[in-house]
Amino acid sequence: MRTLASIPNLLTFARLLLAPLVFTAIVSGRDERALALFACAALSDGLDGLLARRFQQITPLGAYLDPIADKVLLSGVYLSLAIAGSVPWWLVCIIFGRDILLLISSGIALMFTGFRQFRPSVWGKASTFVQIACAIAWMGQNALPSTAIHLLAQALVWPAAGLTLWSGVHYAWRGFSFVKVH
Repeated sequence: MRTLASIPNLLTFARLLLAPLVFTAIVSGRDERALALFACAALSDGLDGLLARRFQQITPLGAYLDPIADKVLLSGVYLSLAIAGSVPWWLVCIIFGRDILLLISSGIALMFTGFRQFRPSVWGKASTFVQIACAIAWMGQNALPSTAIHLLAQALVWPAAGLTLWSGVHYAWRGFSFVKVH
């Protein structure tokens, strides 16, 4: 029970619970609320990892749930932004397409190899960072309409798409390299 009740794990669960509230706020046009809830979720993401490392409360459950909570939140934000007409659907398709590719290839690796550690690459981290920045820019321009924020949001769409595609190619290359060796 200690594993479940650790503060870092509770923060991860809180992020999972906040996710549908963020999505609902985006789709219903409550843009300031969406931005505030997303900020809380982002804060919980940074805080859970910090606390887990600082107080040696890293648990298998937390290691498993944290990336799932992150992916649920970010993917849901993009889907909600597209439904609301903010981001283009093709960007959502690229983001979901890469994630589906990673899930399928990870599943295959789990079934047919002894490989169990799927560490993020520098390109995966860069892609996630730009996706987050792009989502924040779009939510920000929806909440606080200004030309500067709108231009920033539009400018981040292409880097988000490009880095997402490149990180997918990089993960595929890493996976094929691993399979060739084993």
